[in-house]
Amino acid sequence: MYAFVDRHRQQHGVEPLCKLLQIAPSAYRRHAARQRDESLLSARAQRDQALMRQIERVWQANLQVYGADKV
Repeated sequence: MYAFVDRHRQQHGVEPLCKLLQIAPSAYRRHAARQRDESLLSARAQRDQALMRQIERVWQANLQVYGADKV
């Protein structure tokens, strides 16, 4: 839903889109702030991002043949 708001916010504005999608404008703004500044993410989300980079590296090093269980 946030991606939809991102794509159409210039045309329609954040508040009307959030009202239509039934999400709080403050929730969208919090999401946008976290996208701009990763230090605002929770410790778990920051750790998950670091692990995703390592998982991607291992998957690429093994020619993308391993599935989720082996990676």
